[in-house]
Formats: sequence, structure tokens, C-alpha cells
Amino acid sequence: MKLSLQLKLGQQLTMTPQLQQAIRLLQLSTLDLQQEIHQALESNPMLELDEGNDEETEQAELTNDAESTSTEPAEAPTTPAVNGEEPSWQEQIPNDLSVDSNWEDVYPTSSAVSQNFDSEQMDYESRNSAEETLQDHLLWQLNLTPMSDNDEAIALAIIDAIDANGMLTVDLESIHGGFDESAEIELDEVTAVLHRIQQFDPLGVGYRNLSECLMIQLNQLDHPEKPKLIDNAKLIITEHLDLLGHRDYAQLMRKTKLKEPELKETIGLIESLDPRPGSNISPASTTYIVPDVIVTKQPETGKWKVELNPDTAPKIRINNSYASLVKRADSSDENSYLRDNLQEARWFIKSLQSRNETLMKVATRIVEHQKGFLEYGEEAMKPLVLHDIAEAVSMHESTISRVTTQKYMHTPRGIFELKYFFSSHVSTKGGGECSSTAIRAIIKKLIAAENARKPLSDSKITQLLEEKGINVARRTIAKYRESLSIPPSNERKRLVD
Repeated sequence: MKLSLQLKLGQQLTMTPQLQQAIRLLQLSTLDLQQEIHQALESNPMLELDEGNDEETEQAELTNDAESTSTEPAEAPTTPAVNGEEPSWQEQIPNDLSVDSNWEDVYPTSSAVSQNFDSEQMDYESRNSAEETLQDHLLWQLNLTPMSDNDEAIALAIIDAIDANGMLTVDLESIHGGFDESAEIELDEVTAVLHRIQQFDPLGVGYRNLSECLMIQLNQLDHPEKPKLIDNAKLIITEHLDLLGHRDYAQLMRKTKLKEPELKETIGLIESLDPRPGSNISPASTTYIVPDVIVTKQPETGKWKVELNPDTAPKIRINNSYASLVKRADSSDENSYLRDNLQEARWFIKSLQSRNETLMKVATRIVEHQKGFLEYGEEAMKPLVLHDIAEAVSMHESTISRVTTQKYMHTPRGIFELKYFFSSHVSTKGGGECSSTAIRAIIKKLIAAENARKPLSDSKITQLLEEKGINVARRTIAKYRESLSIPPSNERKRLVD
């Protein structure tokens, strides 16, 4: 094998640290970006917050100078100054206090001042405490319920097996088998303790199936003016719950021998019950969205204005005091540390500017393409894919995907993720294209206006769309309907007057 040297020319894409940082900041959400900026401010002394209070500071200094040069004579202090400085707490002390006044009326104490704050701001304990779970709520009631030691041990095992909706996820035989034989606990005792827990708040907790959950709540209802109403509801729940779930009202009336008005009233009573009683104890946490882009319509020109939300991220800048300490010819460790931090600060600010410029370009192109949606709603949404925006802004599709992920736009029609404006297209009879988002809106509108006794099937919706010139297969209609969380036609049937 002979060794030799060869010279070859070629191009290679190198992921520099600056490019890696810019790509990482580009795909961060608003909350993640704020956290990244705060970390950079803490780790890099060359970065500082741009408060924007320079003009206010200068105005305050001018005001102080004007007050200090006033021609009015100043009152002599009532007490001697300490070290040539007058204590701030002795400013403007009155000579006498009125007879019916208190010290707190003139000089608020710490307790009086604290009362002026908003109660929500001072309620640190409730704000920082963890939310109560269903198990905590049940254990609190268990501590107030007199029980023997064996029953309390059974109750603890049952409560531990209840999920967030209030359903018992383990059968009683398994709970009974978990105790030692020396405890001499019978299965009937486990069942009895379960019945006691099912009377805890929320009513129906610890249910093993839907029928049991509804029956527990029905047993606590009282309708003296309509005693048969509860009996009819119990009959449907115990024997014909499947027919009610499939909304087979004709078969339900035939088997229960109820007339339509009676059946409708009974179904209304059943629908008033809670099939998941435990879900209201610890509701899901609310996620708040901060829009990155704000879109408004100019009333004088009628054009749409796109601008970045100034509150999404704090403004930062180079600290001139530390930057002036960097010396070009100095190679000491301290100067190298300052020089490196200064370079990183410049890269970070440049990456933020690049992120904002890219986000602004993409949002502007989206608004230009989807003016119909902003003007008329979802039915006017045009088909749009990442490739269209990538060509318009001369960027790669992967960059557009990063920009539109977890970025939100505030419009007069609501707050939408940028990816919401992208949708596939469906051909029309006239040779044009229709957005899948617009088709979903049309389907939702057709179902909202349908006859409750005879809901529209997927095939019927396909025919109605063909009359509008939109060619969509029945399976596509079913897919769009399921994405809208709309049940099939047999489950949408209703009893109407």
C-alpha cells in the first residue's frame, strides 16, 4: 500500500456555535425563550436588562435640582440630624396630633401598610401550596368518620385504588387478598366499607362501573312531585344503558313502554348526573398562552398590520461599563474572561435579532396569504404548506417548521398557533383548491344546522359538499368529523319537541 498526498476542493456545511445557538433560540417557545434570556443574564456579566428609564431618570434629576433651588425657606428639622444627614422617617412630622387621631392615621405601621396590598398578592400560602387531590379530599373525610381499625385499613386501601375520576380501578377481591390472613377480614367487610366511601363527597366516588355511579347519585335524589321519574331513570340505567348510549330511542321506548315526553324527561334527569364525580376535585391546570405576533386591521387604510409582541421577552443590551474594561493588547486571564463574555453576549443578541426577523417575515407572509380567514372566517381559509412560505421568504422548510412550532398569533378572531394556518388542499370541480380547514368548518356548520331527529350521515355530507363543488371521499369526511370530536350520526340523534 503506497501513501500519497492529494489536494481536493469541496464545500462543507459547518455548524458553528453561533449557528447552533441561533437554531436553538429559533425553535424555543415564548416561555422557554424567557427562561433562556434570564439564564444568560445571570451567567454573562456583559448582558443587562434594557429598562428604558434613561429619560425618566434625567427628568427626575432635573426635578430634584429645581426643588433644591426653590426660594421658599425650608422648615427646620424637629430633631437633630445624625452624621449631618436627616433621617428619612422624620420628614414632615407635624407638631401636634388631633385629639381623635391615632398614630397609624399619620404614620402607617407595617400591618396597616400590608392591608393596602391586594389580598391576592399577599396570599403566598394559597398561591404556593399544591392543589388538593381526590385522595386528599377523601382522606380528610375518612379522618372525620368513626371506624374500627380494620375498617380504616380497608378504607385506606380502597381510597388508594381510586383514580382521578373517582372510579375504583381494582376489584374488591384483589383488595381483600392484599390483607394478611391474621387480620381476619372478610370480603363482606370490604364491600361494606366501599359502600360507606361511596357516600363521601363527591357523591358516587368509588364506583366500579357507570351504572353503579349513576345509581348512587339517583338514590340521593328526591322528586316528590314526580315519583315515577326516578324509577324510570333507574330502569334505564340498570337494564337499558347500552340503548341509551347508542341513542336508540325507538327501541328504548318499546322496551321501557315510555312515551316520548316521558323518555325525554327521564333522559334529561340522567344527563344531569355526573359520570366522573372525582374530576371536579382536582381540575386540570390551565395553560396560558402568550402570543408572539399581534395582527390588527388599520381602520383608516383597511390593511392588516403585523407586529411582534413586545412583552414576549425582556430587552437586553451590552453593559457599556463592563465592555469598556476590555483591553485589546491585554492577554491576562481577567481580560480574556471579559473578552469571551463580550463576544458571547454579541452572538446572543444577534441570535435574538435573527429570531425576531425570521418570525416577522414568516408571520407577514402567512397574513398576506390568509387574508380571507381574517376577514370572513374558517370557511375562507386557503390551502397552505410549508414549501409555499419557504419559497416566499427564501428559507428552508425545516426553518419554517421551527418558526411555526409553539409560536402563536393574536388576531381579531382569536389566538392561533402559526401551524394552524397550514393545511392540505382538496380539488374542486372548477379546477380550484379548497383548504382542509375550510372543509372542516363547512362540515361543522352543516352538522350544527341538521335535523336532530335525522342527523346527517357521512355519505349525505359528501353529497352536500359535491353540490358545492368540493370532491371529498366519505372516509375523508369521517376523518375530519372525528378530528372535530363530532360523534357519528347514530350518536347525534336527539329527542325534540
